[in-house]
Amino acid sequence: MNIHLVGIGGGHPDQITVQAIDKLRAVDVFLVADKGAGVGDLAQARTEILARHVPGEYRVIQVPDPERDRKPDNYGTAVLDWHDARARAYEKVLLALDPALTVGFLVWGDPALYDSTIRVVERVRDFGTLDIEYDVTPGVSSVSMLAAAHKLVLNCIGGPIVITTGRALLKDVAGGADNIVVMLDGNVACRELVGTGIWGIHWGANLGTVDEQLVSGPLDDVLDEIERVRATLKEQHGWVMDTYLLRRLVP
Repeated sequence: MNIHLVGIGGGHPDQITVQAIDKLRAVDVFLVADKGAGVGDLAQARTEILARHVPGEYRVIQVPDPERDRKPDNYGTAVLDWHDARARAYEKVLLALDPALTVGFLVWGDPALYDSTIRVVERVRDFGTLDIEYDVTPGVSSVSMLAAAHKLVLNCIGGPIVITTGRALLKDVAGGADNIVVMLDGNVACRELVGTGIWGIHWGANLGTVDEQLVSGPLDDVLDEIERVRATLKEQHGWVMDTYLLRRLVP
């Protein structure tokens, strides 16, 4: 069975690459994770992408996403258990399909950056019940969209950039990182850095969509605005996806 993992950017149909369009048009059946009613806007964006770029016939199968422990005692183990449950759910659907069909997964952003689809498909392959060949098509990541929206060069001259999560942010700061892209930060971990007076922030939410919001400035000055905008988006849509760059201010 051939599987295409296709990065589709942040949700705007114009963010799809020509290579991604070719892959989408080769798919017979798309498997998509059903995350419930709270992400209806994302489901609509996915539908619009397919309607715009795939003129032929295809099927879309919604696969209920397994529940995930959001406050586990062991984070790594909990994530691996979730990946395994996802893999089993997809395996069940794939086993019911004609192996001659080509299957596609629509991956938000880029499959290589803080996304589990590659690992999940490899897990399905490792179960040994299906003969799977898969490829990966890159997409426009939220990191790229953040930089473009704020007209940023992410790296400083002669210096590194750290890409991390909200869960790991404070540890990275303690380790000396001073130019940091933060993803998956549902708890706004940068709040713990307010009052130091040494950080600037470039923040973006729902990047690449009609609801895109941007805030930038000294962290101490703009965090309240970020939290207000973030709360409004979540109230309106039931979800918010945000990414930001923290950079030490030049004295």
